[in-house]
Amino acid sequence: MDKRYQVFLSSTYSDLKLERSKVIQTLMEMDCIPSGMELFPAADEAQWEFIKRIINDCDYYLLLIGDRYGSIDDDGLSYTEKEYDYAVERGIKVIALLQTNPNKMPKSSKKFKPKQKQKLDVFREKVAAGRLVKFWSKSDELPGIVALSLSKTITAYPAIGWVRADQVSNNDLLSEINELRKENNTLKSKLKEPTQNNLPEITNLAPLNEPVEINGKWYSSLSHMYYSWTLKTTWQELFSIVSPFLLNTPSESYFKTLVGNELSKRSSKVFGSIDEQEFQTIKIQFIAHKLVDVKYLKTVQGGMDWFWTLTSKGNQLMTELRTIKKK
Repeated sequence: MDKRYQVFLSSTYSDLKLERSKVIQTLMEMDCIPSGMELFPAADEAQWEFIKRIINDCDYYLLLIGDRYGSIDDDGLSYTEKEYDYAVERGIKVIALLQTNPNKMPKSSKKFKPKQKQKLDVFREKVAAGRLVKFWSKSDELPGIVALSLSKTITAYPAIGWVRADQVSNNDLLSEINELRKENNTLKSKLKEPTQNNLPEITNLAPLNEPVEINGKWYSSLSHMYYSWTLKTTWQELFSIVSPFLLNTPSESYFKTLVGNELSKRSSKVFGSIDEQEFQTIKIQFIAHKLVDVKYLKTVQGGMDWFWTLTSKGNQLMTELRTIKKK
């Protein structure tokens, strides 16, 4: 069955018109459906709701960063950064293309304020943390980078995509809906199962007040290099830091990004990522303490991912640690 993938192209607009046109042309040549700000109405609150609906319909998210941060919304974030955060939260696979040296872009585009330059640097560091990114210096490089990166992403993480209505018979569609309904009911039942009770007791498990050292890395947009960060804490303090992020049952990929950003900010005052093996150790440690439950479920985009939830014990401990007591 012929399937086409919808790709959301996110970037600033006026300074990257040429680059956007080359990327859109590449997407169309790959039989993909490009979506972007060319479709958006005038900037207001309705615009953001419209943007979110478009992102929800997309299979992949392509981020293009040049030398501008972009127009800022009332919450202090640019629409480009808000789009990126929302795509990550939704579990949509991100392909990030960063300008190698934005300071060397044409002078005609250098009309930003110092505060926006600082916001751009922080945004670049956040995007580069926890994922592989591609760098470009000339617009002519983008078609090849996009084609290669997107092809690899589609192969590694196939999404739902779109098909013509006349290619799907009503019987097939009804059968698929019925199977999805059954699967949905099964997954709901599994979510209610108390899996933590089946875990073996670890007699020599490190207590929550024992010190632990967490490591990771962060990307410098000035030197274009990665640096290490280290945070010394305890298991209990670590749980106090990250547990509120689990209230919305995040996917592991999204939760890992949040944890990396939060811990690196406490260590190095910058956005960074956490070492993969140390993140997995944190997961197993919290599971062993019966503070979290992690299950392998379908994402809204049709793929699979691990999803984290607090157990009743974890929810109680989080409440005890994070609530403000009266003096």
